[in-house]
Amino acid sequence: MCTSIVEIVDAEGSGKGNNGWFPLTHAVVSYDHPHYALLEEAITIDFMNQRLEPGARAAVELTLESAKALNAALTKAIEAAEIEEGERLKAA
Repeated sequence: MCTSIVEIVDAEGSGKGNNGWFPLTHAVVSYDHPHYALLEEAITIDFMNQRLEPGARAAVELTLESAKALNAALTKAIEAAEIEEGERLKAA
């Protein structure tokens, strides 16, 4: 069943695709049938540059459990980075 669950966010950074590194313009997060992973449904994250060829993308397909673990790891890393940046601003 198609879920129509899609979230799109602007993304600034770099991704590595078939032709090497490329600048990102956005990321698309969805929950639907995966293209490659042998799963019924998956959280798919596509990092893309809409100004480049269609191959300018880096994608992952994750189980819900893996996506939750990634979300927790991102949250911890972001919180630690914000503390680090705050300390750096105080020192400057």
